[in-house]
Amino acid sequence: MRLLLVEDDERLARGVAASLEAAGFSVDRLENGEDALQMAGAEPYAAIILDLGLPDLDGLDVLSRLRARGEMTPIIILTARDMVDDRINGLDRGADDYMAKPFDPRELESRIRALVRRSQGTPDPVLRIGTLVFDRSSRTVSLDDSVIDLRRRELAVLETLMGRPGKVIPKERLSAQVFAFDDAVTPNALEVYVGRLRRKLQPSGPAIRTVRGLGYMIEAA
Repeated sequence: MRLLLVEDDERLARGVAASLEAAGFSVDRLENGEDALQMAGAEPYAAIILDLGLPDLDGLDVLSRLRARGEMTPIIILTARDMVDDRINGLDRGADDYMAKPFDPRELESRIRALVRRSQGTPDPVLRIGTLVFDRSSRTVSLDDSVIDLRRRELAVLETLMGRPGKVIPKERLSAQVFAFDDAVTPNALEVYVGRLRRKLQPSGPAIRTVRGLGYMIEAA
């Protein structure tokens, strides 16, 4: 899943991004509200992590403007403002969750996963296609009860495909959900990861089909 982190504290942003990336997310980092307003509508983010103390706009104003224009992406507030009135204000303006600093990165990861599952209509943390099982909480995949060793981006591709079994996902959208904007990505990077997944799912896993000119889909059964 691809996330947008809006945090002007560079040290904190680096730490949060590193923790999330280690947990399997791709993270785009921004430092101000105006850039966040532009990027939030331009890329298919699974969730937005928004600090309130931004240098140009108050994070609550960013939140209100995103919701006013119809942005449905889950938003979790990350801030040092921890008074009850602050939390109520943030939630009433459209935030889906609220975490006060300091926080445990593992809790942030768990809350993000839960928000994304609910927003996608798949609250069960486990995805299943036949004997292929993807536990999104533990980031583990098994086939025929045997664990498959997948790297971070292979997990991201598989999770996206398994979230919509039997449906074609355009190549551009799949790439946008897997790679952050500052990733060094070769033109055939997505094909490489899809090819690796196909080999690792053989012989009994569901097939990943290439729909020429459109994208990829994983068989529903």
